[in-house]
This record gives sequence, C-alpha cells and structure tokens, in this order.
Amino acid sequence: MFTTTTTVRVRYAETDKMGVVYHGNYALYFEIGRTEAIRHLGYSYKDLETSGILMPVVELHTKFLRPALYDDVLTIKTTLPLLPTNHLIAFHSEIYNQAGKLLTTGEVVLCFIKADTRQKTNMPDDWLEKLAGYY
Repeated sequence: MFTTTTTVRVRYAETDKMGVVYHGNYALYFEIGRTEAIRHLGYSYKDLETSGILMPVVELHTKFLRPALYDDVLTIKTTLPLLPTNHLIAFHSEIYNQAGKLLTTGEVVLCFIKADTRQKTNMPDDWLEKLAGYY
C-alpha cells in the first residue's frame, strides 16, 4: 500500500475566534497531502496537466474527531489503499496533531479526464507502473 506523510503548521488565518481550525480548511490539508504524495512518486499536478490530463475532485468525505488548534503542527498521512484500475483514484487521509492524536479522517476521490475533451481516461501508465510496486 502506498503511504506518505507531510507536515503543516496551522496558521492563524485558518482558525476561528476560538483558535480552532475552520472545517473547510481540511479539504486544503487533504490536498497538501495528495500533492506531496504525487510528488513523492516523482510527478506533479503540473506535469499531469501538461500531458493533457486533469484530476477533478468528484467526492469528498470528512470525519472530525478532535479539533486542530492554532499553531498545532499537523501530520497529514495520505494513503492509496487500492491500486487504481480505472479512471478513479481514492486518497485516504488521516490528520494527527503533534501529540500523535488522530484529529480527522477523510477520503477524496478524483477522476482522470482528458483536458481537451473532458472525457474520462485511465491513470497514466507510468503512474500505474510506479504504484504497482506498492501492492
């Protein structure tokens, strides 16, 4: 299974008056994890888009267990539990605080589409080959 981790510090602008991370910011944290996971494979969204493929989000699920607070250092664990076999790819995320407490879980499903036609397409073969070694 392919798993990566990255860290981010909660900025003041991401919190409400109580110093708690606003719920909408978790989608951004999930994206940070996805972007770094893709980069860990040796790719970037920019590379994919240059090749003529886009990855729009088609599903987003979030479960809030504990609050993240201003100035917390968060660890974003991003996992691909299944090797994608078609046009969809599902990233699972877990966000922990610096004490190792699980704060939030989520799943983001994206779809590979051709940029010019907006039609579904499968994951690029080179991505599939690189990911296959983890499964």
